[in-house]
Amino acid sequence: MRAWLITSTSYGTWLPGDARGSVTSVRDRWPGDPRADVRIEHDTPGELYEEPIPALAASARDRMNGPPIFFELAHAETILAQFHETAGHRHWNLLAVAIMFNHFHLVVRVPGDPEPEKILGDFKAYASRTLSRRFGRPASETWWTSGGSKRKLPDRRAELNGINYVATRQPNPLVVWVAESEAVEVPSAPYEDRLAGR
Repeated sequence: MRAWLITSTSYGTWLPGDARGSVTSVRDRWPGDPRADVRIEHDTPGELYEEPIPALAASARDRMNGPPIFFELAHAETILAQFHETAGHRHWNLLAVAIMFNHFHLVVRVPGDPEPEKILGDFKAYASRTLSRRFGRPASETWWTSGGSKRKLPDRRAELNGINYVATRQPNPLVVWVAESEAVEVPSAPYEDRLAGR
């Protein structure tokens, strides 16, 4: 079984170039070859976000197909129920979920080693269908930003740290759920240090 910490934001709430920083594909120099410009997405765990890029954020806002999506409690409860259904259907073991007004985190254990994009994609796709059935399709035709963070939790310690992060470190969560089998302790070390086992 492999465990993953999965994160995604709701549509339009954290754009490329955002003032808070962002995980954004940017032109960069390939290490060791200063002449080669490449597009790189700085999304390795522990790596810093890109600095704000106001022109990119403005361009992303101009291309939006609808207003940003902000969840309320009814949305969060619907998403949580669907996450449980998706995990059960796929024979995945959902360990922790936190849903905030503009993003979610979850920790899930999966058999084998499926592509993390598939795991994230399934959770978002099934939640989208259920949200659209209950609340109507959004003007943007999507509830989510594209992609998301998929961090492999390489051992039980990292898994517990991920669960603790999801359960105890979220600002103003709408819903938080943790599997009864999982111990939750308030962490004392910074999240990035705990994931790295430091």
